[in-house]
Amino acid sequence: MSEDKNPSVLVGTAIIAGATVGAGMFSLPIITSGMWFTWSIIALVVSWYLLYQSGLMVVETNLNYPRGSSYDTFVKDTLGPKWNLFNGITFAFVLYVLTYAYISGGGSIVSHTLEASIGLNLPPVVAGLTFAFGLAFIVWLSTAMVGRINAIIVGGMSITFLLSMGEFTTRIQLPVLLDNKAEYIPFIFAALPYFLASYGYHAAIPSVMKYYGKKPDLIRKSVLYGSLFSMVVYALWLMVTQGNIGREEFKPIIASGGNIGDIVGALNNVAESANLSALVNAFANMAVVSSFLGVSLGLFDFIADKFKFSDDGMGRLKTAAITFIPPTIGGVFFPNGFLYAIGLVGLFGMVMATLMPALCVRASRKKFENKDFRAGSDKLINVILVYTAFLAICFIAAAAGLLPKFG
Repeated sequence: MSEDKNPSVLVGTAIIAGATVGAGMFSLPIITSGMWFTWSIIALVVSWYLLYQSGLMVVETNLNYPRGSSYDTFVKDTLGPKWNLFNGITFAFVLYVLTYAYISGGGSIVSHTLEASIGLNLPPVVAGLTFAFGLAFIVWLSTAMVGRINAIIVGGMSITFLLSMGEFTTRIQLPVLLDNKAEYIPFIFAALPYFLASYGYHAAIPSVMKYYGKKPDLIRKSVLYGSLFSMVVYALWLMVTQGNIGREEFKPIIASGGNIGDIVGALNNVAESANLSALVNAFANMAVVSSFLGVSLGLFDFIADKFKFSDDGMGRLKTAAITFIPPTIGGVFFPNGFLYAIGLVGLFGMVMATLMPALCVRASRKKFENKDFRAGSDKLINVILVYTAFLAICFIAAAAGLLPKFG
């Protein structure tokens, strides 16, 4: 828990932004390469608004429970043990898969950076283990430590992103960027679930409440500012990547697995500058680190809540072991599953990010009288449920080969 008497909104914003901007960001240009830029921006804004509203529903529900409570507590109390079992399985699956994806992506970008900068070709196993255990130690220390380090990292991300994107912006080819033919529209539906995965901060909301306590205004601002920051970064990232790399040029990136190192390598080829390549590599490293910390913190607090581990050193060590060992094994021995993992999160993440928030807040309004905070109207709950069903249909249709898939 936080020891700050007057905690800053910057820490909560950094936790949310850190859980959002990261490895998922590097999948966006790839999975939107079929629909291309204009349709991607529209989908980005609509997805942000709906997922922000569902995030506020998590806030409203979680405020009815003691500090440190996570999904396991409030889903069980509002919807019952069967729903909680379903949620627990999908919640753990999503966060483990995301943590695995970030270890996979982190190992990839560490290897790429070391090879590009000093010519060291680090084995994937060593790169993955170094990335995973180094950051797991930070999560083990405390929630406040993750928030403070993420605040520094997000600041560094902002600087390197603006410097590198500013240079790439001057290289944007408008005919390439604004290549928006009507025939690209069908590719939108297969890509939509990935946008949900790119706004995967809902698991971190209980951690933000654990840090602040029952201060809804600070928590709401953290979710708002953190998610808005993420949306702006995503929009600029899409503009730069799809303005510099042609639509057809994404096909070999997809064919090679679509990992973080692949998209960074493609941008470095465009850069033709050692300094610009260094900025891109620095941003990629910080983005993956901040996302790993934010998402794994959400999994860490969920595990602690589920098994009622204490918050002392030994209790946190038990929690850390359950949290980090399984995805580290996956990330080390199956290092190229990044894009597939993000796709799975798009399906199962609906449970954590939209379905459970809507169902839980509806039930909690019948059970509690929370006058301090209310996340939208009852009609908005129905909108989120319809949105969940639509995303599920899109994912299943794409998996069944009923929707076109670029590349």
